[in-house]
Amino acid sequence: MITCYDIIKALLRTEKGAMFESDRKYFFQVASKSNKIEIKKAIEEIYKVKVASVNTTMVPGKLKRVRREIGRTTSWKKAIVTLKEGQKIETT
Repeated sequence: MITCYDIIKALLRTEKGAMFESDRKYFFQVASKSNKIEIKKAIEEIYKVKVASVNTTMVPGKLKRVRREIGRTTSWKKAIVTLKEGQKIETT
């Protein structure tokens, strides 16, 4: 059985993410097979907040080179979660 901790992999703490916190938007790395409904339920269960909307995007892997070999990093899914008015995720 899949749990909410399997769906939400990490809270992305970046400069761009910090700019959007004033708009109640938070970035998460999520499982690539998850959908918006599962992401919403997982965020509400883990962080005890109310979610207004969820937007998702697939981030393509980058080409990397190690000596003569060219490879690619793995693609991953990013979720942009907007919280309802007055809600906030406490980060340390």
